[in-house]
Amino acid sequence: MFGFKSGGSRTVTTSYSSGGGPVQTTTKTFRYGGDGPGMDVGSGENGGTDINVGFGNKFGGMGNYKFNIGGGSARGGGRSTQRPNVCGRASRKEKKNPFSGVLNQNYDQIKAKCLDEGILFEDPEFEATDMSIFFSKRSPRPFEWKRPTEISDNPQFIDQHGASRFDVQQGELGDCWLLAATASLTCNKTLFARVVPADQNFTDDYCGLFRFHFWHQGDWVEVLVDDRLPTYYNKLVFMHSAENNEFWSALFEKAYAKLQGSYESLKGGSTCEAMEDFTGGVTEMFDLRKPDDNLLSIMLKASTRGSLMGCSIDADPNQLEAVLENGLVMGHAYSVTSVQLVDIRTPRTSGRFPMVRVRNPWGNEAEWKGAWSDQSEEWRFIPEEEKKNIGLTFDDDGEFWMSFSDWKANFQKLEICNLGPDSLDEDEIQAGGKRWEATTESGEWIPRVNAGGCRNYLDTFWTNPQYKVTLVDPDEDEDDLCTMLVGILQKDRRKKRKEGLDLLTIGYVIYKLKENMESDGPLDIKFFKYNASTAKSPSFVNMREICGRHKLPPGTYVIVPSTFEPHQKGEYLVRIFSEKASESGEMDQPTGMVDDQAVPEREVNEPTPVPPIPEKAAAREEIEPTDEEQEQEAALKGSFRRVAGEDLEVDAYELQGILNAVFTKASVVENFKFSGFSVECCRSMVAMHDGDMSGKLGFDEFKDLWNDLRKWKGVFKERDADSSGCLSSYELRQALHMSGFRLSNRSLSALVLRYSNKESQIEFGDFILAAIRLKTMLSSFKSRQHGDMAGFEVDDFIQTTMYS
Repeated sequence: MFGFKSGGSRTVTTSYSSGGGPVQTTTKTFRYGGDGPGMDVGSGENGGTDINVGFGNKFGGMGNYKFNIGGGSARGGGRSTQRPNVCGRASRKEKKNPFSGVLNQNYDQIKAKCLDEGILFEDPEFEATDMSIFFSKRSPRPFEWKRPTEISDNPQFIDQHGASRFDVQQGELGDCWLLAATASLTCNKTLFARVVPADQNFTDDYCGLFRFHFWHQGDWVEVLVDDRLPTYYNKLVFMHSAENNEFWSALFEKAYAKLQGSYESLKGGSTCEAMEDFTGGVTEMFDLRKPDDNLLSIMLKASTRGSLMGCSIDADPNQLEAVLENGLVMGHAYSVTSVQLVDIRTPRTSGRFPMVRVRNPWGNEAEWKGAWSDQSEEWRFIPEEEKKNIGLTFDDDGEFWMSFSDWKANFQKLEICNLGPDSLDEDEIQAGGKRWEATTESGEWIPRVNAGGCRNYLDTFWTNPQYKVTLVDPDEDEDDLCTMLVGILQKDRRKKRKEGLDLLTIGYVIYKLKENMESDGPLDIKFFKYNASTAKSPSFVNMREICGRHKLPPGTYVIVPSTFEPHQKGEYLVRIFSEKASESGEMDQPTGMVDDQAVPEREVNEPTPVPPIPEKAAAREEIEPTDEEQEQEAALKGSFRRVAGEDLEVDAYELQGILNAVFTKASVVENFKFSGFSVECCRSMVAMHDGDMSGKLGFDEFKDLWNDLRKWKGVFKERDADSSGCLSSYELRQALHMSGFRLSNRSLSALVLRYSNKESQIEFGDFILAAIRLKTMLSSFKSRQHGDMAGFEVDDFIQTTMYS
C-alpha cells in the first residue's frame, strides 16, 4: 500500500504458502495519513424499502420527496452469490444495503424536480457537514461549503482546453493514490468520458446537480452529488485543478468520497484500487526488484490496450514521504502516462529505445533529476519531430521522462490495470485497438459451508467454491500458450473497517483437469490429495484484490479461491481475463436423488472426480446386514407388533419409543454417541411415508424406513471416524452423496445453515432429519415434475412443505 500524506501507519502481513510446508509470513509497516483508512457509505434511513426523505429547507422547502431506497437485490455483477435467497423473505442484505442511497437516486427525477421548483440540489445522502469529511475525528478548523458559482465569477466544469492530467492537483487530503489514478484516467479519452460525463456545466439547466460513473464490485453505478465543496478562505481544500475556475476534478473527488463514505476514507490506498473503480479492469502488481523477463513487452502491450499504470517506491518506515537525492519520493504514488520506443540518435549509438513517462500527482517541481529529466543534455539527441510526437514539455508540472532501465532500477512496484472488454468502443476496435475477453463470477465464503481455507487445510480446502475455465485458443504469440489473468476481489471490506473488520488474507490455486476428466459437481478431497496444482496466486495477502498472470496450455482448469485461514466469512468477485475468448462457470451439480444406486469407493490412488448421475440408476448390490443389525431388526419387529396394536400402525410418539429403544442400546454396544430421536424427527419419519396423511405408519412402511435408517446410519458412522456422534459440516456433502443424494451449492448451503450447530458439527439426529426431509421433498417434487419445474397449488404446496 502506498500514496499517503501525513500521520498514522498501517501494517500489512503477507502469508506465503507452497500448499505443503509451514506457513511463512512477512510483516511490513507503512506510514500514511490520518487515523487509518475508513468506512464506506452508511445505511439509508429505512434501507431496503421505499422511503420519504424529508428535505425541509435544505431542498428549497420542498418537504418530502420519495426515493426508492433499497428493496432490490444488492449490486454485485456476474452470477448470483452462493448463499441462497429464499423466496418471499426479506434478506438482511436488502434491509441494510449501505449503498442503497447511492444506487437509487435518480438523476432525471431530481433534476426535473429542482428545475420545476427553481431550487439548487442539496444531497441528503452526503450532506455538507463535517461528518462527510471526517468519521473518526473532529474538523481541525471550520470548513465552509461553497458552490463553484460562489468561488469563481466564471466557473467551468471542464475548460476549453479539455480535461488533462494537469487538472489533478493534490489538496490537504492524503489521497495521492487516487490522484495518480485520476491523472492516468485523463490520458484515455474514452474511459474518461464514461466516468466523467461531459454534458454538465454551470449554465444550461444548472441546478447544482452533477453525476459520475464508477465501477463498483461488478457493476457500473451512477453517483450523484451536489456541487457544494469544502473551502477555507474561499480556496478548495482538497483535489482541484490548476485553473481556479475549473471544477470537474473537485466534484469527481467528492463523488468518489461519497461512494466510500467520507473524504477521510480516501486516506491510504493503492492506485490499483482507484484504477479498477474507474475502469472495471483487473490490476496486476509487479515487483520491479524481481522484474519479469517480459516486463517491457507486457508494458508495451498494456499501452496498446489503453491500460492504466502506476508505480511507486516503498515508504521509509522512519520518515514520511522521504525525498531521495534523485528527486523521487518514497511511499508516494506516481502514474505512468506513456511507454514508448523513442527514436534516439547519439554520437555513440542510435535506434529505438524504450522510454517511460511518469507523473507526480503533486504537479510541481518534485521530479526526477537523472538522465532524460527536464532540460537534461540527453534531449539534444532527440529530433524535434520526435519530441513533438511524444508530447515533450519542460514545465515544473510533475511530469518527466526516464529510460526504461533507469525507471526499472529506481522504482520498486508497478501496477497495471488491464481494461475489460467494454473499455474500447467500436471505432477504436476498427482502428486496431485490442481488448481482453472477460468473465465474472460472484461468490461467498460461508463458515460451516465452504470457507475451507488454503491448501494447508486439506480436510476442508476441497469445500471451497470451485470455478471451471476452458482456454481454447492460444495467444497470437509464438509459444502456443494462453494468457489468463485471475483476480479475486473482496467485496465491501473498506466499509466494514468501521465494524472492526479488516481485509481478509486471500489467494487462489489453479488445477488442470485431464481431458477425460468430467464432473457434474465440485471436485472432492481425493482429487486435491493426489493432484498437484498447475499455478497459484503470487501469495496469500490481505489486499482488496489479489491478481496473477498465468501462461497456460489450452485446456480445462479449475480455480479455487480461498481465504488463508478456514472458517472466515466474506463475499468476493472472481474475474478471469484472457486474450482469446474462454468459457467459465461455477463447479456445481443439480439437486437430486439416486434411488438405490451403489456409490463405489474409489481406489486410493485414483484421482477421479465424483461420477455423474446416470439417467437410469444401476441396481445397488444388497448389503448383507450384520449380526447386530439382524438382532436389532428382530427386536424392532417384536416391539412394533406390541406397540402397534390391532391396526398394526404407529404414530410419531410410538415410533419414537420403538426406535429409541433400539438405537440408544445400539449406541452403547457400538460406542456410538446418540441420546435418541426427537419427536420432531419422528414426525418427519412418519411424513416421509405417509402419502394419505393419516399420521401413522404401517409395518411395510416401517420396514422401508428401517432400511433407510440402517443405510444412513452406516454412512454416518463411516464418516464419523472418532465416534463422536457428530460430523463436520464440511463433510455433509460427501455423507449425503454416499446416501444417494446430490446437492447443488445453494441447497448445500441451506442445509448446513439449517442443521449444523455453532461448532460446525452435525449431530446424528439432525443428519437423519436432513436426509428424511430431503427424500420427502425430492419425492414430492418428482411426482409433479415437468421438465425442470414442478407445479403446486397453494394448498398442496403448504401441505408438502409443512408436513415433512
